[in-house]
Amino acid sequence: MRKGENIVRNKTLELQPCSHRVIIPLYIPNEEGYYQDAFKIFKMCLLSVQKTAISPLKISVISNGSTAIVNEKLYKLYEDNYIDELIIETETIGKINSILKALRTAEERLITITDADVLFLNDWEKEVIATFEAFPKAGMVSPVPIYRTQLRHTGNIWMDYLFSNKLKFSPVKNREGLTKFAKSVGWPDLELHLKDVIATLEGKNKIKAVVGNSHFVGTYKKEVFDKIPLTNSNYKLGGTSEYLYNDLPILKMGGYQLATYDNYAYHMGNALEQWIEKEFENLKTEHKQYNNFQTIKTLKASPIKYVVSEKIFKKMFKYKGFKQWIYKQKGLTKDQIYNFLERDFLGDNN
Repeated sequence: MRKGENIVRNKTLELQPCSHRVIIPLYIPNEEGYYQDAFKIFKMCLLSVQKTAISPLKISVISNGSTAIVNEKLYKLYEDNYIDELIIETETIGKINSILKALRTAEERLITITDADVLFLNDWEKEVIATFEAFPKAGMVSPVPIYRTQLRHTGNIWMDYLFSNKLKFSPVKNREGLTKFAKSVGWPDLELHLKDVIATLEGKNKIKAVVGNSHFVGTYKKEVFDKIPLTNSNYKLGGTSEYLYNDLPILKMGGYQLATYDNYAYHMGNALEQWIEKEFENLKTEHKQYNNFQTIKTLKASPIKYVVSEKIFKKMFKYKGFKQWIYKQKGLTKDQIYNFLERDFLGDNN
């Protein structure tokens, strides 16, 4: 039996103004071996993104089958207002499906999706916003430039700027950042010829961005996710999930995948190193000011352009001669062209 009337009936929502949400999927099945430092690393990720942002953030954390002890620690962070939305799944539902739990109801203009082992640096949000403003067609911007991403789901960029000198190879801005990322994922130390130049695009006010990026951390325009599949992913990790839920929606909206020219975050991996702790300690707390991001243009899908770019134009990069010609036109020397063609591991992922 119901008595009286619910006091919130017909009341309008009064939420704190916020235009940027951060979504962090978390999987820590235990705190031993591979996962020994996992919670410490996650906490550094969480605190660093809050500390260095210049606008108020709302943070969603999805515990994807983590151990009960980890969930208790997460709830304490939630109680202490470090987390705005905490979702706890008792069984492992997969990385993409964890993200979808928060993503499908997110209303913020910008949505950052990050792995739980990313250390955000000062100016990351400032530079990501500046990149969106400089490139109206940007659909996703990562604060971490990665080498050899120039052909990674970037066919629309190459088609638009094929004969423009705004798309070219430029000197790497932060060689140390490239090297640290490579080491963090277990790649060998980068030789000089693997970090001398990188493909860049020039936008408004001569701002440069790196062509292509990686999924482990990136900020998206909300409208990109209008194109995600209606059903959940069948994979716990990998498979076609990242392409279908991260890459393809951007391409269908005619968006560019870019990264900041300089490095504004580090991939920490699963082992907590001394240099990471030092970087974390040196972070400065930024003053937060609300921004509705009206200067960031909305993407509008163009199905015809998508078909031309993805089904026709990008296939030309399968031909070695075409890539040689393009790379020469965009500023690579003969030796650099050879190195790119021989070691273009990401090129075939376009």
